[in-house]
Amino acid sequence: MGELVLIRHGETEWSLTGRHTSYTDLPLTENGEAQARSLAPLLAARDISAVLTSPLHRARDTAKLAGVGHATVDPGLHEWDYGGYEGVTTVDIHRERPRWDLWTDGVIPGPEGHPGETAQQIGERADRVLARVDAILAAGVDGDVVLVAHAHFLRVLTARRLGLPAVDGALFQLATGTVGALGTEHGRSVLTAWNRMP
Repeated sequence: MGELVLIRHGETEWSLTGRHTSYTDLPLTENGEAQARSLAPLLAARDISAVLTSPLHRARDTAKLAGVGHATVDPGLHEWDYGGYEGVTTVDIHRERPRWDLWTDGVIPGPEGHPGETAQQIGERADRVLARVDAILAAGVDGDVVLVAHAHFLRVLTARRLGLPAVDGALFQLATGTVGALGTEHGRSVLTAWNRMP
């Protein structure tokens, strides 16, 4: 059975400045495009059977530039909805809420259609994505399944794959334009690579 390969999209203006970015559909910076292209050799060395990507352009463009542009868009791979903290940095939030932590305190409601999500809600969404991945892997494919998405969502998905609560995604910092991988050892899900770049 193949591995589950996780790719965080390349750099955007907001990821560079630490602004929470979920539904704002920003393009990659020139550096973000270079990061994405640099992943192509890592991915070319793998036998890939399926690629799923977030619907947002920064993820879809990363997939194309990394050489896995034949991806299927999966809305479940969307980033955490930060609600009223969209576009706001943690430093700015700490001015009003000095001990605020996304993982345990969540977000405030945002504009219509963006009420924000809790870590538990992200965990449930990650579980649904993992069920789709497992169905692909169970269909007898030998290659890897690649997910191209966003930092906080992929961190939660990693925690869930490893049997941890969603809030333990806090343990898995994931840089822009990097690759992680989850495999198995003795029937148990394990982390086989993290924050890899060429």
